[in-house]
Amino acid sequence: MELLQTETPLEREQILKRLMTNFAEIGRRHDRAQTVPVENIEVLRKSGYAGLAVGETYGGAGISLQELLSLQELIAREDGPTALSIGWHMGTMYQERTENNWSEYSRETILHDVVKKGFLLNTAATEKATGSPTRGGQFQTTAQKKNHQWILNGEKTFYTLVEELDYYLILATIEEDASTGMFLIEKGAAGIEIDRTWDMVSMGSTGSHDLILKNVTVSEQALLKIQEKKGSPQAWLLHIPACYLGIGYAAIQEASRYAKEYAPNSLGKPIATIPAVRQKLGEAYLLYQQSHTLLYGIAKQWDEGSNEERASMRLPLMMAKHAVVQKAMKMVDLAMKVVGAHSLSHQSPLSRYYRNVRAGLHNPPMDDQTVEVAAASLLNE
Repeated sequence: MELLQTETPLEREQILKRLMTNFAEIGRRHDRAQTVPVENIEVLRKSGYAGLAVGETYGGAGISLQELLSLQELIAREDGPTALSIGWHMGTMYQERTENNWSEYSRETILHDVVKKGFLLNTAATEKATGSPTRGGQFQTTAQKKNHQWILNGEKTFYTLVEELDYYLILATIEEDASTGMFLIEKGAAGIEIDRTWDMVSMGSTGSHDLILKNVTVSEQALLKIQEKKGSPQAWLLHIPACYLGIGYAAIQEASRYAKEYAPNSLGKPIATIPAVRQKLGEAYLLYQQSHTLLYGIAKQWDEGSNEERASMRLPLMMAKHAVVQKAMKMVDLAMKVVGAHSLSHQSPLSRYYRNVRAGLHNPPMDDQTVEVAAASLLNE
């Protein structure tokens, strides 16, 4: 298998495209079964994809935010759930590199496994009692210090790719001072249970089941960091709109293919010649180009910005997610209008794109939060 640990972004892009030959078909099968496309995930593991966002000091490629988003979009064009699933790992690795606040002991161990073995990890944050962690609720999952060990208890929901992860990153309230800690737990640890609750109309094959912790005991070193109340803007979350942009692009391409090939006998030529069809295709493609310019323009601003400039980018980062997801949904809707009722068939990829793209509304940051931050910014609050 070709490896992605090469010298240039162009080479990595070309290799990734070759590796994804069967991703779309595999994704289609798993969508129908509502199971994780493990074959796609395994290809990405073996190719070295998991380590691309890791810093060069630890053997990774240290890719830019722009390249990370571009690669994630390419995967999403083939299969959205594969992109969103691996995207949480990739974003976490990018966040670790930019914030650089894990303990050195943990960094050496974990990042070696990610780069050399293709290990995957994701942060377990969402809980039933608190809802989205972006809204500021206190975690009900607790960590108690006892005899130089930590004992964790609680339950996490919507934990993407949980059955395939090699490490769990758990956000928990430390009982001693009510601060929030991030804890590392290895797969297979005693007291870990997975409750297979994920049964969704959208992104159903991401395997985002519940993780239950019952007196899970880990060492002192398992505490990776204390979460800051107001940390730096989370640019890594742009992997989310990159995923939905990829789905929107795939829908446009499918509608274009259909329009060029479908020629009803009442017309005698492909429907791509009809002005109304061309209007919808053109509108959809303009939405893609607008979204692409916005998303990658903000990513470029982040890549080239100083720490001070990055600290002021909270609203642009939130705006990118809000705008791109909204436009991606409209891209899919326009594509389906081109194809008509056939787009509702499970045999059409458009029905899958339609369902999956709507999950973006429920990924962070939420639209109402973005609008409130925009209002507060305007009012100098």
